[in-house]
Amino acid sequence: MKTVHRKIRRGSLPPDSPLDVTPGGPKGQRATNFTGQLHGDACKEAMSLLSHTTDRSQIFQKMRETFEHRQKLIKDPGFTVHILPTFPRFLDTKGLVEQDFTLLFDDETSSRLLQKWDMFFKPNVIKEAKRLASTPELTQLLLSAETPEESDPDETRIHDQEMASLLLLIHLLPPSPGGPKCPKISACDAVKRLVIFHKSCCSLEEHLKNTQRQHPYLLAVGRQKSKIESFYIALDKHLILCQANRSLGAFDELFKAHFVFNLSYDSALVNFYMFLQTTVYNIDVGQMKESPRVKDLRARLLNQTVTLS
Repeated sequence: MKTVHRKIRRGSLPPDSPLDVTPGGPKGQRATNFTGQLHGDACKEAMSLLSHTTDRSQIFQKMRETFEHRQKLIKDPGFTVHILPTFPRFLDTKGLVEQDFTLLFDDETSSRLLQKWDMFFKPNVIKEAKRLASTPELTQLLLSAETPEESDPDETRIHDQEMASLLLLIHLLPPSPGGPKCPKISACDAVKRLVIFHKSCCSLEEHLKNTQRQHPYLLAVGRQKSKIESFYIALDKHLILCQANRSLGAFDELFKAHFVFNLSYDSALVNFYMFLQTTVYNIDVGQMKESPRVKDLRARLLNQTVTLS
């Protein structure tokens, strides 16, 4: 967060960068007139309590009551980098990202990816991916996406089904060509911007020490890629433990973290995130500057819905 916001303040992002090009999205201004919010000394007392209480219900209550104050701090470029140190319960209490996102929007919006992906989007993403020119990476992802875990005793899959289907979406929506300062990267390289696999026997602290990532990404920890034990959102050299223990739920939390912490999408993943935002979550539809690829894929999938109905 620190690097991203510093570059935005200094205006050092390339003029053709896809970041922050529209009024909507994670950095869009939204109404923050919520009931039951604390102000002044009461808010300070709640934040002090949050620093030492271990009562889970109290943590969620006080985080909810300080939400409006937290949003004001997050929108301040000079303070955003201090959000996690100021509200450290994000780091050790599962579900707080989900709560803040739901306060920004509503329960219906928050649940859309988990409700719609397996039933509609996953099979259609697989269908569309089969139309792409075959590559070794694409072949492996299709195999993983179509092979049920319980019917694969030899573990020929390299990912679980949910992870593979989401990564196929990046191949359908690869990074758009950039300007001179934003060279085009491949879909395979873009995948590495979204999720990093980390052996459970290796040090998490060492990973954070060595990473130079400027945008949030998913850290999937396990013995092998097809059997992930836990997921983290890696953000500004901190790890937020995901509430979900499945790939789809972890990606859901990663997407929501952009809105909760007022963070731009990684330039290599703008098409991927934009599709999820406007087509799956239905956030800021019609307000976003979308690439032709995103519009075309949405049109094809929605046309399939009409045909099926």
